[in-house]
Amino acid sequence: MDKLHLLSNQDETATGPPSHPPTAPDAGPFKDGASAPPVELMPEAGACAALIPEYSDAPPPPLGYLQQSPANSPDWHIPAISEELAREVFIEFASRKCCYSTKPSKEMVFTDMHALNTYRYRLETFTESRSTEWASEPYNGQLVDGLSGVAPGPWDMVVPVPALFKDCKRDIRIPHTSSVKGCDSCLNLGRSACARCVNSGRIQCQICGGSGRSASNGRCHHCTGHGRIMCAACGGVGSTTCMKCQGRGRILSFILLKIKWKNNEYTTMVDKRSGFPVDLLHSVTGEMLFTDMNKQVYPIVNFPEGAVNSASASAVQEHQAQFSTTCRIVQQRQTIELIPVTRVHFAWREKTHIYFVYGAENKVFTKDYPARCCCCSIS
Repeated sequence: MDKLHLLSNQDETATGPPSHPPTAPDAGPFKDGASAPPVELMPEAGACAALIPEYSDAPPPPLGYLQQSPANSPDWHIPAISEELAREVFIEFASRKCCYSTKPSKEMVFTDMHALNTYRYRLETFTESRSTEWASEPYNGQLVDGLSGVAPGPWDMVVPVPALFKDCKRDIRIPHTSSVKGCDSCLNLGRSACARCVNSGRIQCQICGGSGRSASNGRCHHCTGHGRIMCAACGGVGSTTCMKCQGRGRILSFILLKIKWKNNEYTTMVDKRSGFPVDLLHSVTGEMLFTDMNKQVYPIVNFPEGAVNSASASAVQEHQAQFSTTCRIVQQRQTIELIPVTRVHFAWREKTHIYFVYGAENKVFTKDYPARCCCCSIS
């Protein structure tokens, strides 16, 4: 079997901003990019999200994008597996079934073996999306750079791209957006009212239910007749250390850049509608025939199987429409795998039967094994 392996020149992986960064919507002090306003204009918690716009990259596709194609692909013939291998895997298949007799697999006579060209086309689009949001941390004397320079826009931040075609997330603090303000959760006090005792330092006794009396109508020994005991959550103080500022009373607010890399896949199987259940092919491996990787790939137009060309055109167009306006396409990769499938016809005891051998693992599938002693599942 001739093997075709076409690998296009890979563009240098982009690690910086896109060539046409998007224009952020008008959002008051953020219309020229994410930046920190003066402290007196800092919003309270819960109101910040409305001031932070969502940023996306929408680079236009090149002219003639859908009319180009990879290099020419020669045609080839895919042979069927040998009778020796077909018999060997069928015997092994029958021997693993407790209710199958191995006689048919050993005594069968081959009448026809037909190779079915079955392909798996896959398009992977590795995208990067960026958004911003307010974040904060307890202020412990960290550097406050909100007034020391101009904050860069989300797409002006140069961030190395992680391993291609693997999902990844990263949060980065945008420079020159930090400022200090009082903690809104505890009103700058560093402590919050205890949620269990509601700032009283005492809770109802669970033994007597707050009555101060025991079951025998005597004084409750747990609360000494008072009906209430010290709150264990706050130690009787009535307040707890503020979780947001960790007792400092002040927080450092800044704008956080949230980056998400995601590998988006489009996969389809192209078969000959031979009656073989195509779903089984998703669990097997095949022979890689074609690989094309670039920042933006072109639809395949000259593969011998026309259905593969159609699948490629549909996938590339779908991913362009879906991702080019919502995020930045970092890299694309499309592949074509040949999944070997051989349909085997054989005769046993004057009857004809069919089974399939598929995948590089040479798995077997049949609906009508001729010698079963009971009903059991076929796989």
